[in-house]
Amino acid sequence: MSDTLLTDVKSYLHITWADDVTDKNLTGMISRGKARLQTIAGVPLDFEKEDSPKSLLLDYVRYANSQALEMFEKNFASELMALHIQSQVDLEPDVVTP
Repeated sequence: MSDTLLTDVKSYLHITWADDVTDKNLTGMISRGKARLQTIAGVPLDFEKEDSPKSLLLDYVRYANSQALEMFEKNFASELMALHIQSQVDLEPDVVTP
């Protein structure tokens, strides 16, 4: 995981202090969030660029950090479905018509 992503997450959560335990906890949440979102999408995702996967990851970590992770998939169901559908559409080979 890049330092930039950890910095972005800390900024999103308004964490301004430096603490190894906090960084370790956030790194774990980020790793678990990336794995879950990639499972939902069905493809590897780019969490570095400012796009839907990164936005969802930031919210995943926000919910995990607030001990409310059980509500994440319920509250973001439509966004997660859109992520899955778009990822699958992007996988489809170009259809060539005669």
